[in-house]
Amino acid sequence: MGSDSNYQRKEVKGEFGYVLQDVPHFTDYIPDLPTYPNPLRSNPAYSVVKQYFVDMDDSVPEKVVVHKDTARGIHFRRAGPRQKVYFAPDDVHACIVTCGGLCPGLNTVIREIVQSLDYMYGVNKVLGIDGGYRGFYSKNTITLTPKLVNDIHKRGGTILGTSRGGHDTMKIVDSIQDRGINQACVYIIGGDGTLNGAAVIYEEIRKRGLKVAVVGIPKTIDNDIPVSVLLPFLLEKRVIDRSFGFDTAVEEAQRAINAAHVEAQSAENGIGVVKLMGRYSGFIAMYATLASRDVDCCLIPESPFYLEGNGGLFEYIEKTLKVNGHMVIVIAEGAGQELLAAKNEQDASGNKLLQDVGLWISQKIKDHFGKQDRLPITLKYIDPTYMIRAIPSNAADNVYCTLLAQSAVHGAMAGYTGFTSGLVNGRQTYIPFYRVTEKQNKVVITDRMWARLLSSTNQPSFLGPKVDEDGGENTGPQSVHKLVLCWIGIVKRNEFSD
Repeated sequence: MGSDSNYQRKEVKGEFGYVLQDVPHFTDYIPDLPTYPNPLRSNPAYSVVKQYFVDMDDSVPEKVVVHKDTARGIHFRRAGPRQKVYFAPDDVHACIVTCGGLCPGLNTVIREIVQSLDYMYGVNKVLGIDGGYRGFYSKNTITLTPKLVNDIHKRGGTILGTSRGGHDTMKIVDSIQDRGINQACVYIIGGDGTLNGAAVIYEEIRKRGLKVAVVGIPKTIDNDIPVSVLLPFLLEKRVIDRSFGFDTAVEEAQRAINAAHVEAQSAENGIGVVKLMGRYSGFIAMYATLASRDVDCCLIPESPFYLEGNGGLFEYIEKTLKVNGHMVIVIAEGAGQELLAAKNEQDASGNKLLQDVGLWISQKIKDHFGKQDRLPITLKYIDPTYMIRAIPSNAADNVYCTLLAQSAVHGAMAGYTGFTSGLVNGRQTYIPFYRVTEKQNKVVITDRMWARLLSSTNQPSFLGPKVDEDGGENTGPQSVHKLVLCWIGIVKRNEFSD
């Protein structure tokens, strides 16, 4: 389903290294399209705004912190309403689909797209596609009205239903045409796999010359949406500031961590283990740990760890219990998978099926400290992952969902297509699909934020040499990892940022 090789890239280059990574527009492949005055001119909500419309030349820089000798670098088109739109409101037939796993804020985004289309642009034909991508060609649709969606932001999940997989480009685009959506806005809400699919749908729509805007709204509770740029020396920096639902997930994770802390504190040598979301990225675990202050050890996929020997997890647990009498461990679901027996199975979206590392590490700790009555412990394991996914979004995420949805609607009505809306350096922007399909966003364990966590928990970095059970030193992945990180630290010491 990869799309990067066929995607029509648009770049505008200026003086001093300025590069605008632009998003596609209808006029790129449909000539002589009529335009219409933006209905916001007469919208009372915008009557108090000094500058109604975004200037066509406005852009947002990818990097804020730069060196004095650094070029101006990459920019993205600023989101917002334009003076002219490419749809007459009565001609617009929009549809919304949600795909992949659940995430706080899905209903809020649906609500705000429907409300924005109606209240700002006078669009009243909006369909909800039932059950993810396959709903385009195998399920019923739901007519979405402002009245129907008015209270849905108070509920978790998605009123449209969702599923993994089911992507068939030709069937989906045929369905769009068959439904008479010849002048349409298709809003696709999902994660990296979903947005890969959205990019392919856009390419087929462009190939057929259809006046259909395909707009993505990035969704991933893990905050790992792969909108990132690969910098020299293996350092990755993300473009989008955060994804919706992340703030809610971190806040809700505090409840599980607090419960684990109470359980651990109430028992002799008590250990609370909490597993949080994070298949490939440990952002929820990291931020929940920093927010909690009750966590003694945070384990994430980006930072390999080991159990036995000098500097290992068991040694740290024993030291912590002797000093404090209890401890809390937070582990992301993708952490330590290399230590478990590998499974070569995938879900419908093509994601590798992970084993329950929380149960595994809990049993390993019990087994280790149960040997020869080494240290009697009481361990409680808490897995709140599905509870966190299913709750409504909090206040901060509700506001963010509103901004993402309104930006997406403004962009589609202005004739832009093949893009996602996202927050870059505090500004709403339009980001081309190909930037969404490049790399996953991961915690950089040579960055200051991970250093802040280590200093907060006082846990080891687990980057030292692993010691085999026979006492011999094993120059395995940990020591190699350490050498690489030291090399990066020497060469790029001044490049690390917040």
